[in-house]
Amino acid sequence: MPDSFFSAPSKKRKRINSNAHSDARNVTKKFARKPTTAHDGKKQGSMKVNGNLKGKKGRADEELSDQTDEEGAVDDMDLRADDVGVGDSDDEDENETPAEKRLRLAQLYLESVKVGLADGEFDAAEIDKELISARLKQDVLEHSGKVHLFIADSFDFTQPPTSVLRTRGHRFSVTSAVASESGNHLFTSGKEGHIIKWDLATGKKVATFYKVRPSTTDRKGKGKAVLDPDIKGHTDEVLSIALSGDGKLLASAGRDRRLCVWDTEKGEWVKTFAGPLGHKDAIVGVAFRKGTNQLYSGSFDRTLKVYDLSPSVMGYVETLFGHQDHVLSLDALRGETCVSVGGRDKTVRYWKIVDETQLVFRGGGRSRVREVLEGGLKGDDEGDDVDADGTQLMPKAKGKEREEKKFIEGSIECVAMIDETTFISGGDSGSICLWNTLKKKPIFTQALAHGFNEVLSESEGVIKTPRWITALASLRYTDLIVSGSWEGDIRMWKLDPKLKSFSLVGKIVAPGVVNSLQLLTPPKGFVETASWATQSNSASDTTTTKPAKWKELAVSPFLLVAGLGQEHRLGRWLSVKEGGASNSAMVVAFSPRTLA
Repeated sequence: MPDSFFSAPSKKRKRINSNAHSDARNVTKKFARKPTTAHDGKKQGSMKVNGNLKGKKGRADEELSDQTDEEGAVDDMDLRADDVGVGDSDDEDENETPAEKRLRLAQLYLESVKVGLADGEFDAAEIDKELISARLKQDVLEHSGKVHLFIADSFDFTQPPTSVLRTRGHRFSVTSAVASESGNHLFTSGKEGHIIKWDLATGKKVATFYKVRPSTTDRKGKGKAVLDPDIKGHTDEVLSIALSGDGKLLASAGRDRRLCVWDTEKGEWVKTFAGPLGHKDAIVGVAFRKGTNQLYSGSFDRTLKVYDLSPSVMGYVETLFGHQDHVLSLDALRGETCVSVGGRDKTVRYWKIVDETQLVFRGGGRSRVREVLEGGLKGDDEGDDVDADGTQLMPKAKGKEREEKKFIEGSIECVAMIDETTFISGGDSGSICLWNTLKKKPIFTQALAHGFNEVLSESEGVIKTPRWITALASLRYTDLIVSGSWEGDIRMWKLDPKLKSFSLVGKIVAPGVVNSLQLLTPPKGFVETASWATQSNSASDTTTTKPAKWKELAVSPFLLVAGLGQEHRLGRWLSVKEGGASNSAMVVAFSPRTLA
């Protein structure tokens, strides 16, 4: 007996008899097309005006009529046609192709660029295709996340600056100083636990967020006391502060394991992050992601934490693990990434927040013993610059003579991002390293960037040790870098166009220990309106002559903000009092060199 599975079906399926169904469908189509003379006048008008709408709308109507019954199809179609009028924005969006939309948006953007250039320092007659092309290239490069502004040659760093603002209001060392991108305010924090708000244009004190004294009841040993998140402020030293891109939020972190958020406009406390989800040790670094309210924090507990400070969220996001020692510094730019340094684990870590991955860059000097053990006689063949015991070693002459002495880097202290893939780090060996995410080793190393610290010993004579790098900063997406130590100068460095090295271009007198550095571009007209920055501008205006037609965009002035103190922000192993060192913040305005 044949299997029923292979036998032909005895009954005819309903799908074969489709004549009745097709007839009903045709009737529905005809019936749906009838009322188009009087009641659907608007719809006919739109079909005549927009020729390509007729076919598309007709097919859509037919498909809709297939899915409805005969009684309701006409009413539904009529109601929908009555709601849509000729020339409505919905019809324009539906008919507009992607190419037409791109063209329309490009035309609007070009008009906005022309208006922006006309409102600035260019006349409407001087705006030509080359000038617009330069602005378009600049906007594209800004969103690419790469260094694109080579402006170091436009400034003269050989002469001492004349536009300098100094603010003094802290009893102890200034641990951090940041200025808002709007140019309105300057915030400084001190070891005594206070945060002071200054008017950046006049240098006057506006408000103070004082240290809070906790209650003495239920006091426990160090690290065992339960943190109260309702305390409105810090109870110990404030070690780092950061401003959001819009300047509305200020984040502060300190030795009390608290991360406080402040409203800068109202001058009020907003929230404190502490407790089980907070850091377990002192928080020494905070940084906002550029243009957002996403905050990164680093702590002595060897972790980084991510917070979302949007008004609708205002909460903790996640914790990043990886460092084997104290996280001493971190930095972030526009992308969802950040870099951090881990002190004596001698690593710089590049965190990819979305991918939940990290790139590890190992610093520190290489010893000849390690090279011999790991690679045979590789250390002798290469001619390392450091000896096994960490003392200086004269390098072997290969190609050209090298006179600099290098030291083993025992700790990486600070880091700063230049663009999304390039960053610099500084350590206790006095060297500044230039890194790129495509290479595991530094692209370039500037040894002994701030010279030697000489100490007189009765038995050994003069002992020279390198001054370690205490602070680093960069003007975002440009070729300008600044570094600080405690010899009394802030040093300016310029990147080469290929981002393979950097060189010293100038020094700025800054007595004391440089605990923090910041470079930013103020808004247009700030340098002219600031009371402390008018002296240099009045002198420069006399020698400025504008060419007949400019083909390049003008270079904007920038500000250098430094937090200075007589002691290092993390300890008291340094005490610098000579040379006029004071616990203050310093703001220096740089204007581009004038055209004679």
